[in-house]
Amino acid sequence: MNEQTRNEIIRRHQGGSSIRAIARDLRIARKTVGRVLTRHQEARAGGPRHPDLPTPSRRRASLLDRHDQTIRELLQRYPDITAVRMWEELRTRGFRGSYTILKGRLRELRPRLSPLPVVRFETAPGTQAQMDYAVYDLDFTVEGRRRVYLFSYVLGYSRRQYLRFVESQDFATTMREHIRAFEHLGGVAATCLYDNMKVVVSGYDGEDPIYNPRFLAFATHYGFRPVACRPGRPQTKGKIEKLFQFVQSSLLNGRTFRSLEQLNEVTTWWLAHVADVRIHRQTKKSILERYAEERPHLLPLPAKPYDTAEVVYRTVSVEGFVSYRQNLYSVPWRQIGHALPVRVTEEELIVYGPHIEEIARHPLFRGATGQRSEHKEHRPQDDRRCRHAILQDRFGELGPAGTQFLTGLVQQHRCGKDQAHKVLALLEIYRRDDLVAAMERAVRFRAFSLKALERILTVQAKPKPPLEALADEGREHLRPLLEDAPLPPRPTGEYQPLLFQESPADADPPAERTKPASGSP
Repeated sequence: MNEQTRNEIIRRHQGGSSIRAIARDLRIARKTVGRVLTRHQEARAGGPRHPDLPTPSRRRASLLDRHDQTIRELLQRYPDITAVRMWEELRTRGFRGSYTILKGRLRELRPRLSPLPVVRFETAPGTQAQMDYAVYDLDFTVEGRRRVYLFSYVLGYSRRQYLRFVESQDFATTMREHIRAFEHLGGVAATCLYDNMKVVVSGYDGEDPIYNPRFLAFATHYGFRPVACRPGRPQTKGKIEKLFQFVQSSLLNGRTFRSLEQLNEVTTWWLAHVADVRIHRQTKKSILERYAEERPHLLPLPAKPYDTAEVVYRTVSVEGFVSYRQNLYSVPWRQIGHALPVRVTEEELIVYGPHIEEIARHPLFRGATGQRSEHKEHRPQDDRRCRHAILQDRFGELGPAGTQFLTGLVQQHRCGKDQAHKVLALLEIYRRDDLVAAMERAVRFRAFSLKALERILTVQAKPKPPLEALADEGREHLRPLLEDAPLPPRPTGEYQPLLFQESPADADPPAERTKPASGSP
């Protein structure tokens, strides 16, 4: 409503016109006329009021008014009381209103806690770094839409960072990218902040984090101390969180990528030509200038990098393959039924025999499933005598019952050798002792067939759990190597003192700190 209409309403009312008549003549609502007259009277009674100031609204009568004192007392005694619990209490005292109006009243009366201000803190050169992952769903023009993870490691003093997009956040990938970050930056910060990722923190004992022993071993190798941030406080790692926003707005914004490999190529260029040469808003210097000051204070890299290869055990299938992440890799067919150690690097998959000798090496399939890598020399030879001799050796490892069962199987069945391979594959499902006992029973009743053996195992044996199978076979294969000089497991407690030692950044003056102090984390 404009000021001219407001003046006309007041002038007509002072001339003796009724509210109904004013509303009819000016073609406005009677409530609007009444509201203008009421505000005019309040302004005249309470002194002059600036026309631009809002007029305080009047609260309408509510069913909660008679319970107002009770609500205030309960809020004072129980500041965190919920609206549902308050509504239940007022119902016992005669309140018949709805939960919605009570929730609105509590929102007005409950004291609002203002968030604590976040204080920006700066660290000395080489003292602290921060590491985290960010998740992105990107549309690649060749590979299509896929989820990728951005590994980021940033130095706290200079803000120089290392970035790389990866396919997963598992332990091996995290360790491998740490090493690349250390090599990219030419050293390691004395401490590194992390959130509560499982790679770093296994759990909590009250408020104290329990660090992953494998990650502590990695940190000890490079001499830095991991520090887990408190849950629910992302601002503790404010430097790296801010850099993720910069990546989103500068690196990813307005660009398309063919593949993950090409994305990382662009990221490497972007780090060198954009991120490292920009002038930081806080320090007023370029990232490389600050890094030149920080570089001498970083912990030096060890002569030998940490071995990040993953070692798992896999049982060779009846077709002569081991499986890793839904892809198949061939091994010599004579290893059917054996559980073999498999070492997985970033580029290769290496299979070792029972005596820890290398028996197969394959390029690792990445980002694909359902693939097969097969070497022709791993397939059975055409020489029947040689194949039969190998089968005899394998069944001979199972004792006299194994030799007798193989002899009867070959004599009674034209395809007995094919069944023999499937019998060896039963070691993938049943324990060795159970299979030998089933063969002894089959020999006793002259039931030389795969089906007979399977029926016996179904009745008198239980399939072994996969984890137990891997553990048993692993100990069996490694026992000859460990009998002479057994290595006891290293307790986690040996790593705990590392978390409370003074870091080299605090213990030594910057000019003298070129190597990590003896015994430092």
